[in-house]
Amino acid sequence: MATAGDASGLTTKEAEELLRRYGANEVAEEREHPLRTLAAKFWAPVPWMLEAAVVLELALGRRLEAAVIGGLLAFNAGLSFFQESHAQRALKLLRQRLTIQARVRRDGEWKRIGAAGLVPGDVIRLRVGDMAAADARFLDGGALVDHSAVTGESSPVEAEAGGVVYAGGMIRRGEATAVVTATGSRTYFGKTAELVREAKAAGHLQAMIFTVVRYLVACDVVLAAVAMGYALRVGMGWADVLPFCLMLLVASIPVALPATFTLASALGTQELARRGVLVSRLSAIEEAAAMDVLATDKTGTLTENELSVAEVTGEGEAILWAALASEAATQDPIDLAILAECRRRGFKREGYRVRKFVPFDPATKCSEAEVENGGRTFRVVKGAPDKIAAMTGEAVAPETGKLAEQGYRVLAVAAGPDGGLRTVGAVALLDPPRKDSRDVVARLGELGVRVLMVTGDVLATARTLAAQVGIAGAACEAERLRADPGRAAVECGLIAGVFPEDKFRLVRALQAAGHVVGMTGDGVNDAAALKQAEAGFAVANATDVAKAAASIVLTSPGLSDVPRAVETSRRIYQRMLTYTLNKIIKTLEVALFLTLGVMLGKTLVVTPVMIVLLLFTNDFVTMSIATDRVGFSRRPDRWQIRPLVMTAAPLAGLLVVFSLSVVFAGRNALGLTAVQVQTLAFLTLVFGGQGTVYLIRERGAWWRSRPSTWMLASTAADVALVGWLAYRGVLMAALPAVVIGGLMAAVALYLAAVDPLKRLVFRRSGLT
Repeated sequence: MATAGDASGLTTKEAEELLRRYGANEVAEEREHPLRTLAAKFWAPVPWMLEAAVVLELALGRRLEAAVIGGLLAFNAGLSFFQESHAQRALKLLRQRLTIQARVRRDGEWKRIGAAGLVPGDVIRLRVGDMAAADARFLDGGALVDHSAVTGESSPVEAEAGGVVYAGGMIRRGEATAVVTATGSRTYFGKTAELVREAKAAGHLQAMIFTVVRYLVACDVVLAAVAMGYALRVGMGWADVLPFCLMLLVASIPVALPATFTLASALGTQELARRGVLVSRLSAIEEAAAMDVLATDKTGTLTENELSVAEVTGEGEAILWAALASEAATQDPIDLAILAECRRRGFKREGYRVRKFVPFDPATKCSEAEVENGGRTFRVVKGAPDKIAAMTGEAVAPETGKLAEQGYRVLAVAAGPDGGLRTVGAVALLDPPRKDSRDVVARLGELGVRVLMVTGDVLATARTLAAQVGIAGAACEAERLRADPGRAAVECGLIAGVFPEDKFRLVRALQAAGHVVGMTGDGVNDAAALKQAEAGFAVANATDVAKAAASIVLTSPGLSDVPRAVETSRRIYQRMLTYTLNKIIKTLEVALFLTLGVMLGKTLVVTPVMIVLLLFTNDFVTMSIATDRVGFSRRPDRWQIRPLVMTAAPLAGLLVVFSLSVVFAGRNALGLTAVQVQTLAFLTLVFGGQGTVYLIRERGAWWRSRPSTWMLASTAADVALVGWLAYRGVLMAALPAVVIGGLMAAVALYLAAVDPLKRLVFRRSGLT
């Protein structure tokens, strides 16, 4: 293998042996077959209930009902399959970044090969504009290496013999020969790819749906046991009991709940897209509503990712002297920043002729110019303060040391004739914060989101930036995070000197502590953490890898769109809270109504066909809640199912009393036949279900805000269609128009009377 003293490279035979040992210089990709992904959509709590219902319907010979429920099952699975993002795109892009050409020395000759063929020990040549295809150590020469997309370091670093370059690092200046030290997944870059593979955002939505199903099934089991015991005691046969149990199961399935979440999220993504926020994973919309911690990268996220002059000390024309020792043609970020500041301050280089210019040399850590002005020739040198002090024989100025301690990158400037150099000042550079960063941090704080900064920069630089943008909390080194992730995640406001795995570790630690985590970033080094976080935000100037790993991509510079995304997500949460609460109320009502109907009337109060029809007239029609006009909360929204059930129970109880009263009135006061009473009971469930949506959509008085046009239109269409079916006797016994109209009026009066009680229930449960 090549060493610092051996730049001859490998032979072809040696390279082939090493390639067999270490494998190709690429990151392996695991692909899941689309059919397997689709099949997974049928393996979850709601699909299980639907599948059980289909089996039972077929066992009872009800093919129509089985076909309808099977269609609903396929609809939910298909909608989820086609809407969700492709989970492997980030890994694919990581591999593509390695499919480049490399200049390598083989058999004593320089040749170009595909980066996948590189092996440890290969000698490669790196030039300006090249992206390193593997981790390597410099043998000779020197270069300015930009690792910002890989490690998060904001400033390019100088590397000379013995220095390192990571795969994915860009050569901004210089040229060097280097020996490959690591390839593929063993590189710094490849380890990030492995983290991306391991990363997986927590699925709070599925957990919430499973909890809802668990409560509803528990309710059904209890009621079914009570009804079966009663029915068998009074002599009812199994032929009557089994359909009743099946009706309970079908009525309790939150069949449209996943589809409604998908629809609400899809509509939210369209709204955000109009504002320049692109959502690649729909569940991130729901997660962003609950986000209570945002871990943000520094470079390119809170900052401009472009060096600028923050302060100039010494003589008034120190910036001009620094500019004379700079050259735009080198495209050195430091030189460009100094030249821009010189122009901004109005200094002109006219009258000064640069006779000779020596670009920054990593060996001397200086750049130098020989300048002629007014017939005089003198030297101008800028570079590391200790190097300039050695040239001039002066001590490093105290203010220069203070600037360095504050996190600035400081260059001293000296000028004078040969043998008479003296220090004329210093230039402090910093990657400045974006103009909107402080406002964004403050706005997120108002929304109950704690902002935590993580960066690969040194602590002093990170502390300065945190103070500028208003991030509070202790300033910590990465070692503290590695030693105790849990405490560091809670106590630190910024963590400096982190590696990609540290960001990944931080997100996991926050999640383990019960937080819903957002992560922002722009580089390869952020990819794993972006994917692990419930809400991963890739900023506008992010690499393709970061954008693919994130669930939300910002197209406007900075983080100004993050608060908007949070607000939109919380609006969607409010809509889904209404839908979920309505579903729980209706399920409890229907289950209790059917059970009491069997116990009091010794017969089914509605037919099995009506129960299946109820899935459409209640569940799917109320999907229009996804379009409702709502506000957003000022604190993170978290799903708490127990309070929802405790809120739903009394409201469902009131509905049961109303529904039973209507049934008894129809049977005893109106003299309706048994089959007409079933139609009346069905209409009561439908009209009451639609009315309940408007009752609970406002936590205060129902008239405080106007529902969306789509909601009103869908309700009107639902009521009209069901009323027409009942009037014409389609799928049910016909009812007179006066009875149908009277029922509508009775439902309206009931809702008006219950509204004050609803407000009391909401206040006691905390759902306000």
